[in-house]
Amino acid sequence: MGILRHWPAVRARVGRELGLVLALAVVAGGVLGFLALADLVVGGETAAFDAQVLMAFRQAGDAAVPLGAPWLPTVMRDITALGGTAVLSLIVLFTVVYLVLVRRPAAAAFVATAVLSGAGLSQVLKAFFDRARPDLVPNAPVELSASFPSGHSMVAAVTYLTLGVLLARIETDRRVRVFFPLVAVVLTVLVGVSRVYIGVHWPTDVLGGWLIGAAWAMACWGVVLWLQRGRSALAADG
Repeated sequence: MGILRHWPAVRARVGRELGLVLALAVVAGGVLGFLALADLVVGGETAAFDAQVLMAFRQAGDAAVPLGAPWLPTVMRDITALGGTAVLSLIVLFTVVYLVLVRRPAAAAFVATAVLSGAGLSQVLKAFFDRARPDLVPNAPVELSASFPSGHSMVAAVTYLTLGVLLARIETDRRVRVFFPLVAVVLTVLVGVSRVYIGVHWPTDVLGGWLIGAAWAMACWGVVLWLQRGRSALAADG
């Protein structure tokens, strides 16, 4: 009977431990993958691959014309906006306000801190690597920031993965808990692909954004789990 009485607490603790291990694994893999990719990019070893993949999205003989149905470029521009500053800012703002209204200030602070710090890190990395934007698509939108890593891809990964794990943590239905992170991953991938499709990023820019964005989101989540672990230990000692 004692075991049954304490089972919910034991299950919650095991869930936190597994979540912390998973978060650390994603952080380690993301950071190491990003550093390895950055080394290749700086050395110019991805140039041929980048150009080949970028041009695979364009009509042969005319780089100004993208592949696909006539409506696809419009759809891709709409999708790329899901990783833009305006859309992500509104999503984060409304989420934070909602969490404050339902008296979850810690969750609100977590979302705001993770996304804002991730956006700041994106700008620091862009300035550090200072990679030139692709110049293969003559009618691509003009972008003023550096290319590596893709800011849209990185901040979308941070934002959507942060919200995905937060919603999964709140939800009790196991199927729905899987659904939220899955949607976050799909949105992140779509934003990244759209950046290559419209010709404003090299594929390795997007891959770098995904890697470091996922690592940052999971690092922030890992900190939350670690803090919760510490509070649980203090409560048990008390």
